[in-house]
Amino acid sequence: MLFNQQLNTVELGWEFYLPVLIFVVFCSLAVPVWAAIGSAAILMLLMSGALPLSLVGESLFDGIDAFALTAIPLFILTGDVLVRTGLSRKFLDVAEALTCWTKGGFGSATVLVCGMFAAISGSDAAGAAAVGRMTIDRLVESGYPRPYACALVAAGACTGILIPPSIAYIIIGLVLGISASTLFLAALIPGIAILVSILVTNIVVNRIYSYEGGDPMSFGEWSGNLLRTLKSGWYAFLVPGIIFYGIFSGRLTPTEAGATAVVVTIIMGFILGTLKLADFPAMLIGSAKVNGVILPIIAFSLPLAQALAIMGVPQGFVAAATGVTDDPTIIVLMMILILIAAGCVMETTPNIVILAPILKPLADNIGMNEIQFCIMMITALGVGFITPPLGLNLFVVSGLTGESILKIAARAVPFVIFMLIVVLFIAYVPAISTTLLPEIYQ
Repeated sequence: MLFNQQLNTVELGWEFYLPVLIFVVFCSLAVPVWAAIGSAAILMLLMSGALPLSLVGESLFDGIDAFALTAIPLFILTGDVLVRTGLSRKFLDVAEALTCWTKGGFGSATVLVCGMFAAISGSDAAGAAAVGRMTIDRLVESGYPRPYACALVAAGACTGILIPPSIAYIIIGLVLGISASTLFLAALIPGIAILVSILVTNIVVNRIYSYEGGDPMSFGEWSGNLLRTLKSGWYAFLVPGIIFYGIFSGRLTPTEAGATAVVVTIIMGFILGTLKLADFPAMLIGSAKVNGVILPIIAFSLPLAQALAIMGVPQGFVAAATGVTDDPTIIVLMMILILIAAGCVMETTPNIVILAPILKPLADNIGMNEIQFCIMMITALGVGFITPPLGLNLFVVSGLTGESILKIAARAVPFVIFMLIVVLFIAYVPAISTTLLPEIYQ
């Protein structure tokens, strides 16, 4: 590795390229992501001397020894308890009652319930699995082709990391030193915008192909049905209400809100008689498995990010990008393309931990607000949940239904296009991300 002072660029050698090559090879061989990242990080540290190997173990544990990360297993557990207590079906009932007045109502209800679930669990895959089990068969019965029904659920579940509270925002906040509560507040409008874009896409597609038949309700029938549904299931909304009020009022940290939500959901399950003590081992094991996938990736990504920073890779990337063009519009577009490409081939967590420290200096260089950068990054990466070859949500709904991933991906194209339009608005209109924030962040 050489630093050229005249050109202010970093000339990288094999101490950078070989670990990256090893990482790519391991990922292509289906080696677990945390192991691929860990191997690349250790090899890079050995070859570059950027950080003594004796400090790697300390770095691994220090990286995940953060109070903010405690919120992740709590939100995952809340989502699991929500499904097991049957409260998630109350969300579907209310969503269906809200949308039954229009043609294509159940498709719209499916998207809404994805957003409701996202406001609790903060996880895409969990939302895709939970909502998919409740809605895909009913969507098919309503007239939707099965591949499109799968694509609709997969796209709606993308809101899992985009609507706060979100695991992704907790992680990027930890990596860049930004309050998760601030990011949650900033993400509210963009997250709803993505949800609306998916709703609009489904309405347009349904208008074109007339998938969902049936006559819409009159206003009187609709309002009466909605009131009855809210009366029978209002208590389910106590959980997201506690999370949103606690975090956005500043009375609770995300971790405290997650803990409160878990307790309230469990109590409601016991009161309703839908939860028993015998359910706890399976719930805890299931949530631990999901958490066990996320935390090792964070742990091994942090030493890799440190090594890249010591080697000057972020500065070199800024110099290389600005050497191509100094037009902020083009640079923002380049960042979006990088994020979308990364989201297609790698999970969100390693993308955040590795790319955020690299792209953040470039965003700073063109004067982009750091909050806006975080929102743009997470939203762009969220599109990757329904784009091959990784497309985690595609794999989840394919596993539920046995439908071909390629067929589902083909039907997801309209959703990808509309979501990308929202990403562009977020990238070029700062107010979308900063309107709800105090003036200090704007």
